[in-house]
Amino acid sequence: MTSPLWTSDEIAAATGGKASAAFSVSGVAFDSREVGQGDLFIALRGETTDGHRFVDGAFAAGAAGAIVEQPVDGPHILVADSMAALEALGRASRARSRATIVGVTGSVGKTGIKEAIAAALERHAPGTVHRSVKSYNNHTGVPLSLARMPRETRYGVFEMGMNHAGEIRALTAQVRPHIAMITTIAPAHIENLGSLEAIADAKAEIFEGLEPDGTAILPFDSEWHDHLLAAARRYAAHTLSFGTRDGAQVRAYDWVVDPETGGSLITADVNGSTLCFSLAQPGDHWVANAMGVLAITAAAGADLNAAGVALAELPGIAGRGARHHIAVGSGEALLIDESYNANPASMAATLAQLAREPARRHVAILGAMKELGEHGPEFHAALAKPIEAAGVEALILVGEEMAPLAALLAGKSLESGFDFAHGRDVAEVVEQVKAMIRPGDAILVKGSNSVGLSRIVAALTAGET
Repeated sequence: MTSPLWTSDEIAAATGGKASAAFSVSGVAFDSREVGQGDLFIALRGETTDGHRFVDGAFAAGAAGAIVEQPVDGPHILVADSMAALEALGRASRARSRATIVGVTGSVGKTGIKEAIAAALERHAPGTVHRSVKSYNNHTGVPLSLARMPRETRYGVFEMGMNHAGEIRALTAQVRPHIAMITTIAPAHIENLGSLEAIADAKAEIFEGLEPDGTAILPFDSEWHDHLLAAARRYAAHTLSFGTRDGAQVRAYDWVVDPETGGSLITADVNGSTLCFSLAQPGDHWVANAMGVLAITAAAGADLNAAGVALAELPGIAGRGARHHIAVGSGEALLIDESYNANPASMAATLAQLAREPARRHVAILGAMKELGEHGPEFHAALAKPIEAAGVEALILVGEEMAPLAALLAGKSLESGFDFAHGRDVAEVVEQVKAMIRPGDAILVKGSNSVGLSRIVAALTAGET
């Protein structure tokens, strides 16, 4: 019989709270809409709402208990501060765990790589891998993910994100990884941090939380590799680099595109051992990502061959590369959903992959890139080159930040019949998108999440085949 995730006595001891009754829980949630049977509901006070308003609804949804700052009807732990209690429960989970803990951060690809790492480790040790869900990678998501970790876990994989310096430092102190990875460095959040060097320094904070004898996993292809290596050596007993360039310790040295799947057939060198495998995810950027997954697998002492099988079966994630075949007229088109996030590096990488897709036309629906600050106009205008290199024949831009790029491309549209439109928001362009696409198109939808391009994906996939 599986042990409960937490008993009321354990929760009270971890949080310093007082239990109203004895109970046990099988999960943890702070969003009442996500509460399932047997969960612990944590009533957090936020800037716009108060979780205590939803306690009754959480119990109605099946919650077995709650953490609250005021007495309620139903089994609960009474605490002075619910947020502090969540953090304390996360720390207690980490303290009791004997799992090998992996921490992942970076400017691009955190969630996709986190899912791939978890899949690789799950192949090695079925049923014993715990990971952050969704993009729960901030000051509330990380302690929640820790608090949800079953006591029997053998491998825990945690994503850490940030908008400002110091935030990763606080998160890695909670996660205390045995293995810490940086995916890459790109100008995401440059509005808040000011420079790529500052972004690299902020990401490198993840190494400060490494456990003794810990390993730092570094992106060898990044121009910031040496900078990150110097930072890692202050805290890591071991370092391991990954990438596609000569010199990487885990390196893809030969790969070809699989014409049937769009993925890649890869031959890799993993610390002197050769591994040949298929990669389901398309794009050169995913070839490099796969090397990061193999580096983590090697550092964790897991099975590399099993990791190769997992990478061959890795599905796309909604908003992060999921592929849909949608009905268009009497035929169909390929829709690539990258609607969750965007920055200059990821835009260029996904546009390059779009160019490789076999299609009658290559169509891009691109949303604004956020948190670029004063650099925004320059970075948006610079997308003209990867768009042209990708051979995009139809383009819709969404968001006021796209105006500098729209101004550059308007002339091309007039001169060559390039199918082009620019709208301030999704509502303004969704009908244009529907009218623009044709059977045989390959369509990339990519932008920052707040632009709301997921609504375009939802509209187009309503008739998915």
